[in-house]
Formats: sequence, C-alpha cells, structure tokens
Amino acid sequence: MANSETPLQASRKNAYYRSIFDKYDRDHDGFINIGELNDLIESREYDHDIPEHVVRKIHQMADQNHDDRIDFTEFVDMINHPDLQYVFGHYVNRYIQMVVPRRRGASEVDGAYDDQYSCYPPAVGMIIISLIEVIFFCVDEAIEADSTKSASGPISSVFIYDPYKRQEAWRFITYMFVHVGAFHLFVNLLVQILLGTPLEMVHRWWRVLLIYFAGVLAGSLATSIADPTVRLAGASGGVYSLITAHIATIIMNWREMSFPIVQLFIFLIIMASDIGTAIYNRYFLEMDEHIGYMAHFAGAIAGLLVGLNVLRNLEVTTVERVIWWLSIVTYCLLMAIAIIWNFAWPEYFLKSRERI
Repeated sequence: MANSETPLQASRKNAYYRSIFDKYDRDHDGFINIGELNDLIESREYDHDIPEHVVRKIHQMADQNHDDRIDFTEFVDMINHPDLQYVFGHYVNRYIQMVVPRRRGASEVDGAYDDQYSCYPPAVGMIIISLIEVIFFCVDEAIEADSTKSASGPISSVFIYDPYKRQEAWRFITYMFVHVGAFHLFVNLLVQILLGTPLEMVHRWWRVLLIYFAGVLAGSLATSIADPTVRLAGASGGVYSLITAHIATIIMNWREMSFPIVQLFIFLIIMASDIGTAIYNRYFLEMDEHIGYMAHFAGAIAGLLVGLNVLRNLEVTTVERVIWWLSIVTYCLLMAIAIIWNFAWPEYFLKSRERI
C-alpha cells in the first residue's frame, strides 16, 4: 500500500519524533541509553511503571547495531515498531495532541512548543525575584520592627518610588522590592510565582523577566504622570504584566490553544476586577488607600505589548506579523513619551506638589 503522507506531513511527524527524542536525550549526546529510555517510559504520560527488565528488553529490540544506545533513526523505528505500539503509541499520541498544538497551514514557523513545560533550564527566574523580595522585607523588619507596615525601613526608604525623588532613577524599578505589610508581600509572591513559572517553562526565564521588568518600569512611569503624588511599593506592575503576557500567548497562538476564549475570559476578569475595585474604592467610596491603580493598568499594557514581541509564537501569520509591528512601535512610543515627560518637564511635578 502506497504511503499516503505528503512531504509536509512526513516532515512534521519527523519533527514530533525529534522533539521527543531530544527531550529524553538528557546528556544531549545524540543517543538514548537504558536510563534515558527508562525515564521516557516511566514518564508521567503513563498510568503505571514498566518493570526494569521490560525496559531492557525494549532497548535490546530497538538497538539494531548493538552498541548499547539508541540513535535517532533507531528511536523512530522503535516508536513505529508493530510489537511496541502498545507501549509507545499512547505516549506519542498524547504528546502530539497535548504538548504540541496542531498546525493548520500557517506559512512560517517561529519556534515551536515541542518542549514546552520543560524544567530544563530550570524555571527559577520568578523564584529568585521572590526570594530577594522576601529577604529585603525580612531585613527591614529585623532592623526596625513594624517598619514594613508603612514601608519606612532602611531598605524601603531607599528603594520605594517617591515622586519627589525622581532624580534617583533606580526607584522606578526598585520599588518592586518594597511591600507594605506581610499580606501585600504574600499576594504578590503567590501570583507572580503561579503565573510566571509556567511561562518560564515554555518561553524561558529571560523572556519572562524582560516582560516582568517592563511592567514594573511602565507602572512607575505611568503613575508619575497620571498620579504624580502617589508613592509606589510592590510588584503589582510586574504581576499584571504576567497576566497580560498569558493573554499575548493566547492571541498569538489562538488556533493552537485549547479553549482560548475561556482562557482569555478568565485572565480579563481577574485583571478587570482588581483594577475596577481599586478605582471604585478610591474615587467613589473615597477610601484613603492610595493604591497605584495606574501602575496596575500600565503594567498590564506593557505585559501585553512586550509579550506579543518576545514570547514564542508557534506559527507566524500575516495578521500576527502586523500585530507584532504595531505592538513594538506602540510600546516604544509610549515609553519614550513617559521618559521624556519625566525628565524634560520638571514644572509639571512641582505644580503637582504645590496642590497637596
């Protein structure tokens, strides 16, 4: 019977197999040894472990040249071996369906999700940031008891964003390390780890941290203009950038995502409810909370715009290419306006101070 696969289909299937092979070739030597084969078979895709002697037998069947290791060609033959379909068929099908989103005819591929949710390299970016925030919080509390309730400790005093110390430019970033009270710290840590770590496992730590810091910087710059008398503490700008980074992933991989409308709706509800609550409390209930809601909003915008540019996109379509350019131009324009406004118009901030 003739092979009904087109060259494109064969190429994609080969890419799938290559992604599986590379995932379990732990030492990246181009071969799979018995230990790595055991890791593959005992992976979480299986309901039950397979005995070690069975793994050894499978390895012997697949090792055609008897060099005690499986190269890529032998690996593909093993996957398609009729006597091993019961073992590997379930794994390959689930891997392709769940880990690798389906491609639907896009003309260009910009990276792939073949190894998404991988722990190599370790997703520790947000964990490190969170640990630094905890350390600074504990140091302030140890030096001056209860100072964290008002962000008046020695570290907070140097790091917090103060609109009347804008010449100390580091404050536009370092306010993310300052938290007012343990609950404020806990909520930020919880959200940024829960949202940031999955992104790191797919897109790598440096992309996620780039988005995070973009949100932090955008939050302070926007607040300095729209709410020039507010001091800022906390990483909410960065946290909101992570929320909209997820939205950016959904937008750029809409046809490849599972239930994209549901996922988009959830993230929009989370974001809108928090920002809406902050605005309502401040302007309608006139509660003296002085929450920097503009930092939340600006962080969200930055996360979306930067996320559209730096996060991995499975397929690049013509529309997505236009979105990419619009987002990068918009982000650069907004940041340029905010920076120039801050450093070229000092009279604006002096007038704001006089109104207090």
